[in-house]
Amino acid sequence: MKFLVLFGFFMATSQLSSPSLCDLGCNPIDANDSSPFSKLDHVVAIGGGHGLGRVLSSLCHLGEKLTGIVTTTDNGGSTGRLRESEDCIAWGDLRNCIHQLTTTPTIARSMFEYRFTGNGDIADHNLGNLMLLALDQMSVRPLDAINLIREMLQVKSAIIPMSEQPTHLVAVSEQKQRIFGEIRIDKMPDMPQRLLLEPTVSATPEAIKAIEQAQLIIIGPGSLLTSIMPPLLLPELQKAIANSKAKKIFITNLIAEDSPAGNITKSGLLRWSQEMTKLATPDAILLQSETTKVKDVYYYRDIKSETSVYHDRAKLQNAISDVYNELINQPVISS
Repeated sequence: MKFLVLFGFFMATSQLSSPSLCDLGCNPIDANDSSPFSKLDHVVAIGGGHGLGRVLSSLCHLGEKLTGIVTTTDNGGSTGRLRESEDCIAWGDLRNCIHQLTTTPTIARSMFEYRFTGNGDIADHNLGNLMLLALDQMSVRPLDAINLIREMLQVKSAIIPMSEQPTHLVAVSEQKQRIFGEIRIDKMPDMPQRLLLEPTVSATPEAIKAIEQAQLIIIGPGSLLTSIMPPLLLPELQKAIANSKAKKIFITNLIAEDSPAGNITKSGLLRWSQEMTKLATPDAILLQSETTKVKDVYYYRDIKSETSVYHDRAKLQNAISDVYNELINQPVISS
């Protein structure tokens, strides 16, 4: 009953602004900018967790030209409890990406991130997760539920689950042991010998279409094993990326992650990822540095926030634009 009352209130207040919330608007667009980045028609960002949300929010000025393809294998927290009881996809990362793209400070925006307190069955559940689940059960497919929430919160960019079918991330260790679920995989002492999705699922058709139309594909930042890799394990998505002529930029984390991936070098992570996905090296790998420089495919830019552990939105937007422009303007070397 408590959830139904809050859901109804959310619907009624989706257009009401909240004077107590800060201005959430996107970084302004330079009307005089004629760079290649300013002329992009479609950008796709792939990943999960806070990393993808940060990238999407930094590029929210692109509006309908921006698509986020989101990992749906999380099995922790509110999301994990819903997955266990309802056999649904993971809603948490999808919810976070939608939230990061809301630029109007409404009461509904705050409610979407509300987390229940207390000790009952609903305690620690996120209202946004419950809303997405409810709309999914009322709809034909999960993407319908996402699009309804996007419309309510006035989010113009597309948010697409990597798959609309429930699946779990499974790792195989060097000792041939199977480790089930993201939570346990992040606690492994060493990098897994193999990653797979169980059961096998198909990629969301709209995700494949978005990649085929993209002129720029961004992967990361985020946990390599549990946020970035799951979508890249889908054969149709791998093929779409491999066949795409879009420029591809991989964004690295600011600090070493608390997982097996945090114990090896960035070049080692790149080699391991290529072995898992068979994908080619990205056109550019973006790393944090206070000194701007380029070394092979490594582009060093200051993208660190001064106030949090996450990437700075404005700096990240400028860095992505700068790197893409450099890639496009590189001289063509004839063979």
